[in-house]
Amino acid sequence: MALPPATTPGPAAAPRLRLSWGAVVPGLLLLAALAFPVLFRLPYHRDVVIKLYLYAMLAQAWNILAGYCGQVSLGHAVFFGTGAYASSVLQTAWGGNPWVGLAVGVVIAVALSQVIGYPCFRLRGHYFAIATIAVGEIVHTLAINWEFIGGARGLTLPIRPDALADFQFATAKYPYYYIILSLLILCLLVSWRIERTRLGYYLRAIKEDADAAQSVGVPITKYKLIAMAVSAAFVAAGGTFYAQYVLYIDPDSVLPLNLSILICVLAVIGGVGTLWGPLVGAAVLIPLSEFTRVKFGGTGSAVDLLVYGALLTLVAVFQPTGLVGLVQRLRRR
Repeated sequence: MALPPATTPGPAAAPRLRLSWGAVVPGLLLLAALAFPVLFRLPYHRDVVIKLYLYAMLAQAWNILAGYCGQVSLGHAVFFGTGAYASSVLQTAWGGNPWVGLAVGVVIAVALSQVIGYPCFRLRGHYFAIATIAVGEIVHTLAINWEFIGGARGLTLPIRPDALADFQFATAKYPYYYIILSLLILCLLVSWRIERTRLGYYLRAIKEDADAAQSVGVPITKYKLIAMAVSAAFVAAGGTFYAQYVLYIDPDSVLPLNLSILICVLAVIGGVGTLWGPLVGAAVLIPLSEFTRVKFGGTGSAVDLLVYGALLTLVAVFQPTGLVGLVQRLRRR
């Protein structure tokens, strides 16, 4: 019986390099973000994008508590104001460094989040949201009547020479751009890490069914407080950045209820509980708000609110997972 001719194995096929969209898109976005101040030199353009990054970070920080853990807070302006006032009072009253003020504001906000969270986490659903609204209004009223922090008049920060150490750049705004971009990237990295650790699994379990999670040994109050602390820390850092950026704060600018609601709306429209949802929501709504303000002036101050309401209604009815969920659904088709 004749044997088949021996065959020699051919050269191994060269492995194909596969680039996933999950790796390419973030890299392209980062390159575009880094190059933006070089390509767009007008102060207005930079100001809009700085605000976009700031609100995206605030929404992402809110998403850590509400999106992953299911605890919808409508009082996050408390932590924003804490960061703004802590750094501002430290400078105006004692001449402290604003970077030290940022750290102090974060520490105070984290401590305050535990004081607020421990009793409020005994409430469920809309009762928790109502409690956070009440806390926010109480803090807002206290700030208006507390003369040491400026009361209703607010605080004007001292103007110093441009320097990174003093967190002030009057002649060139682009350092503010890269500072807030760095904070946003850090917040996204922390959220990405939380999604892939035990903490993220526990938070999602608490969101899906807190009683079931507790029955299998998950200490739900402990992990809610951890999520609250991380969320409060980033929001307080955003408050300090805002104070240094505008050099003036008052209770109506850093402690209003509508700020807490705006943070919530950005995350919900973009895609609550997702990594990119808050950034997408901010990328859509913040430029829209600026456009209506410039286009209509004082007569169109409520146009952005009308659009927000319309988008929120459409998302709630037709696409509860937000714009990110819509994109994912279209990609699967």
